[in-house]
Amino acid sequence: MFDNREYALSGGLMSYGADFYVVLEQAGVYTGRILKGEKPADMPVMQSARYEYVINMNTAKAFGLALPPTVLALADEVIE
Repeated sequence: MFDNREYALSGGLMSYGADFYVVLEQAGVYTGRILKGEKPADMPVMQSARYEYVINMNTAKAFGLALPPTVLALADEVIE
């Protein structure tokens, strides 16, 4: 189990974590606010609003795992 979808794309069994591109966008928003003069101490902490659950079925088959259909239905992406 990994925290970044890139690991599942590279052969990891599954990943669950924040969408990396949304996190970068939020960092850009924070940077813009700081450059406009806002104090970082006054800014609220932002949590990612989008998380991804990716399953790599090629790896599951290589391990001999049969994942239940309910688990596959929960995934945002299933790699065949």
